[in-house]
Amino acid sequence: MSSYSPFPHASACAKVQSQSCYTAFLQSLFFFFSWLFYSQLAAANETTTKSAQNEEQINITRPAIFKKSAPIYETKSCFSAPFNSYDNWRAVIARKHQKKYGANSDKASKASMKFDQLFSRENFVHYQASLMCVTFGYKVDGQMVLGYAIAPRESAGESPILIYNRGGNGNFGGVVFGHMMAKLFPLAAQNFIIIGSQYRGTFQKNSKANDEFGGADVADVVALQGLIPHLVAANSDKLGMFGASRGGMQTFLAMRQMPNVKAVATLSGVSDLLADLNRRANMENVYKKRIPNYAIQKEALLKSRSVLYWLDELNPNVPILIMHGEQDKRVDVANALALEKALLNKQHKHKLVLFPEAGHSLSKDTDSVTTELKQWFQQYL
Repeated sequence: MSSYSPFPHASACAKVQSQSCYTAFLQSLFFFFSWLFYSQLAAANETTTKSAQNEEQINITRPAIFKKSAPIYETKSCFSAPFNSYDNWRAVIARKHQKKYGANSDKASKASMKFDQLFSRENFVHYQASLMCVTFGYKVDGQMVLGYAIAPRESAGESPILIYNRGGNGNFGGVVFGHMMAKLFPLAAQNFIIIGSQYRGTFQKNSKANDEFGGADVADVVALQGLIPHLVAANSDKLGMFGASRGGMQTFLAMRQMPNVKAVATLSGVSDLLADLNRRANMENVYKKRIPNYAIQKEALLKSRSVLYWLDELNPNVPILIMHGEQDKRVDVANALALEKALLNKQHKHKLVLFPEAGHSLSKDTDSVTTELKQWFQQYL
């Protein structure tokens, strides 16, 4: 800071009481406040510069999931605000509960308690410190599609790669931060790199391409192959794929076009959409909305999305893990049993794991599911 004296005329004015001295004193006040303003501005600029330099250094040293050559767009850390801290995330969720149920309602309190049970501070801090996670855009058929990738910050060597296929349709079932925390971070923490697609049109306004529930959107999964060479510290020879619910269907559809996949797994997956429609008739609303030409080609289109009708097209050397809850009210466990029977007839290597008390999400058996996936992919990749 400068040694400039803010009141150069003060001593003179103390001795001489005159109009000119008074004017000089006012000038001194003007100079003082100007000096004070610019001194503070300079200090602020110095602090900003140092902060920017520090941030630049952090960005240089922070490990990356993708190489600079990756054809991806608009990358953003999954741990950006409000997910940059557990307290911020929890506060956002609490406000949503209060807005929905009322600030002091029992439902809001119970919802917050459930959040605490599902997502602990300890796990959040652990994953934030040990994992990298980014969302990004990538182009398929000339259209922008959103995706995400998760990888260990530190690894003893190159990590196996797992493509994850989400369930749901459109925005419903899209992979958000809570989904990652509950379903994907625990597996990535076992030294896997996980990459996935949200499917075309999801979380995008005015998209020209839409989710077709196993139609053109399968290309969004297949296109992830083009990003694999751009992953840092990844072993592209060890590629697996798994999917949940509709993602199980998506896994088999993509598998036919991805000969490099060495092993797959499905969770609560559908293997026969036509038969399952008899058990869950309201799914027809989804099919009518999502599947082009559904009204005039219903049977053919549902069969084209059902692995039981073209099992011979799958590589018989790719082992399949099937996991399903026996209390599943959305996708009946009959899908898993029918698939296992067909695989037995084809002598296709597989494993069936049933959870007697589990529903569709398998949420009560998350640890067991993660262990099964870990062991399966470690064995066959």
